[in-house]
Amino acid sequence: MALVASQPYYQVQREVTEGEQKRIVSDRRIDLYHDRITTHRRVFVLTDVFDISYRRIGGGVGFLYLHTSIGVFSYTVNTDPGRFIDRFKDMPFGGYNE
Repeated sequence: MALVASQPYYQVQREVTEGEQKRIVSDRRIDLYHDRITTHRRVFVLTDVFDISYRRIGGGVGFLYLHTSIGVFSYTVNTDPGRFIDRFKDMPFGGYNE
């Protein structure tokens, strides 16, 4: 299926080796297709995603939340996900549009 929308996010890992703390930032993306949403580690069938929300915490950083039938998953974003959320809500099953 064709990609409908994509939203970059990032994951921060902290590693301590030999008394030194390292911060490892991994750039990733959430992809919206007509039947699913995929992230680096998960695939959500679109009918299992109830809603997507966003909360800005300052400095251009915020959390994108996927509200699903198995729980809420958060992703750290540094770009506005408004377009991604709008595209999801325009989907036949997105945002309770059944």
